[in-house]
Amino acid sequence: MKPNLLKTEFKGMEDLATSVFACDKNLVIKYINPSAEILFELSHDQALNENISLFFTEINFFKDALRQAKAKQSSYREYEYFVKTKQNKTICVSFTITPIEKKEFDFIVEFSQMDQQLRVAREERMFIQQQANSELLRNLAHEIRNPLGGLRGAAQLLEKELKEKSLKEYTQVIIDEADRLQNLMNKLLIPHQLPLYKKTNIHEVLERVRSLILSEFPENLNLTRDYDVSLPEFIGDREKLIQAVLNVARNGVQAMLEVKSKGKMNLNFITRAESQIVFHKKKHTTAIRLDIIDSGPGIDKKLLDKIFYPLVSGKDNGSGLGLSLAQNFITQHNGMIDCSSTPGKTKFSIVLPIENNLKINEAKK
Repeated sequence: MKPNLLKTEFKGMEDLATSVFACDKNLVIKYINPSAEILFELSHDQALNENISLFFTEINFFKDALRQAKAKQSSYREYEYFVKTKQNKTICVSFTITPIEKKEFDFIVEFSQMDQQLRVAREERMFIQQQANSELLRNLAHEIRNPLGGLRGAAQLLEKELKEKSLKEYTQVIIDEADRLQNLMNKLLIPHQLPLYKKTNIHEVLERVRSLILSEFPENLNLTRDYDVSLPEFIGDREKLIQAVLNVARNGVQAMLEVKSKGKMNLNFITRAESQIVFHKKKHTTAIRLDIIDSGPGIDKKLLDKIFYPLVSGKDNGSGLGLSLAQNFITQHNGMIDCSSTPGKTKFSIVLPIENNLKINEAKK
């Protein structure tokens, strides 16, 4: 079978996040999928008709595994196995060898990098937790809004009956706090408003956030930009993306303000293209990566895995909603947001697939 026909036969494996090899009984490679090309840093054309030793410093583990698979006439699987590649990298993988009765090849090997599995599992847990938190907060907000309105109305009526000005100050406190809580409830319900999708440029979003941040915070903020201007437009809700990025950027500046009353505070916006990236159990051909980096004190390790949960905040006066809302908005764009932090450098990374299956639904004129 010709190589292009063989690739057609393996078409279903082209988009897999796991790395797949097809070999004959002499360990000669007949096919590798794109994920294998990325993991082992060799192209399909370079690998085709080469011995599998092209990839690994030693191949006895293949021979042993293949022998056991043939003896049992079923797949042989090895968990947490360390292999050393010809690029001098040691990677922890689980791999499966499956005998196949084909004229062109005799078995298939599937590799799954363990750290990738852990990341995917973490993403899945975060997604499930986010959905549960979102539903909880939505229900909570609805339950609070009605009695809150009654409380504010009663305070206004009471204020009209009071003759002493000093007593009216107390009713005003009730009204002001009711208004503050009402605004908080509105924020909790924002993610459930229907998005307005249209063609969006990520740098227009960032420039809007930049102007808002510079107008809100002091002059000793040094905000730098490093943009890849070749990034294409994608379908998105511009206002929600602005709010998501603004929440992250504002969070970073507030963290820096807590420890740096003097001197420069550094905030960086960086955009890049990402190729063949896997998240939410799906491989994306191209995506936009946005890094928002601040020079603040860093996030406590105990909070790092919880910062996207609602009502969790590292600041004494924080509501714990900003990052949770940002995650909701990014998830609505089939994207992901992650964070890494050390003292002096906290980086939030937002990844947005260019092909995100969203449909334009601009407002009717």
